[in-house]
Amino acid sequence: MKLKKISSILFCAFAIHNYCIAQTDSIVKAKILDDGTQDAEKFYNSGISDFATKNFQSAITNFNQAITLKPDFQKAYYNRGATKFEIKDYNGAISDFDKSLTLSQDPDSYFSRAQTKFALGDKTGAVADYSKTIEVKTDYAQAYYYRGELKFENADYKGALEDFNLAIKFKPDYAYAYNDRGSVKRQLEDISGAISDYNKALINNSEMAFTYNNLASAKRKKGDFKGAISDYSEAIRQKKDYYIAYNNRGSAKFDNTDYKGAVEDFSSAIQLKPDYAFAFNNRAAAKYKLKNFQGCIEDCTKAIQLNPGYGYAYLNRGIAKEMLRDNDGACSDWKKAIELGIEAAKNYTGDCK
Repeated sequence: MKLKKISSILFCAFAIHNYCIAQTDSIVKAKILDDGTQDAEKFYNSGISDFATKNFQSAITNFNQAITLKPDFQKAYYNRGATKFEIKDYNGAISDFDKSLTLSQDPDSYFSRAQTKFALGDKTGAVADYSKTIEVKTDYAQAYYYRGELKFENADYKGALEDFNLAIKFKPDYAYAYNDRGSVKRQLEDISGAISDYNKALINNSEMAFTYNNLASAKRKKGDFKGAISDYSEAIRQKKDYYIAYNNRGSAKFDNTDYKGAVEDFSSAIQLKPDYAFAFNNRAAAKYKLKNFQGCIEDCTKAIQLNPGYGYAYLNRGIAKEMLRDNDGACSDWKKAIELGIEAAKNYTGDCK
């Protein structure tokens, strides 16, 4: 009797990257003006220097002084908002971006306000501001990219694909956009297209462990288990604590009938993340293949302790119990699996009372 293996391939399509909105090179020092506002400019430029050294409170103090001396200093409002974002004063940041926008319809202010709204959980507001960014500056690649991520999150794969296409059009070396477009294609079952995009992402940035993980998962989907194992290994080389990649490489080894190697990888995933229920269930499947039925039961039990609603772990534990002639225990587990919505468990309950 075959044990049903449930591998949790976490595709990591969207590792939403750092919503860092005020990189040093995005804060442009203002020129000294001839209208008697040199002092405001000096405070402003001191704020820029403070931001560059992550002295955020001093930066805010200097931007405050600049604004006091020059109340219509749009760049000072923008950069004060960006600095407030860094210290997680999101409401204060939005207030400053609002003021910046009353002084100038600046696309960076719309974009940064969108990022701040996202940080506050206002995803609808974030999408609206990404769209406003694009209205003002049609080639703003990052706005398309982040709007595409939110569309992906809402399962609007067609809309996400369109946005990632435009992000790449305006920034042809946009590695993150290639990665995430690959994940959209994966959702649309265009596995060859996904593999192509992941490879393009790595051409532009070879140090993205999550892209190697995604590429490996796409290859595994196509049955290229050796290629998948190689790419998972590269992901792990780049990120030593990448428990998801260990779990996924274990699944690829399982598919390639290397059950001992699978157990080793699932064990590594568990060592890195002791509450990883999926890895316990997957290791149980590999132990079953090695005829370690008691070990299978123990791992399924641990998965259930971590996730009491884990129906497949009940199904698998029942199958292992049957192999040890614990028919009553097997039937009890299968019935619980059915209660949890696992239709496949019905195939095993024919002889149950």
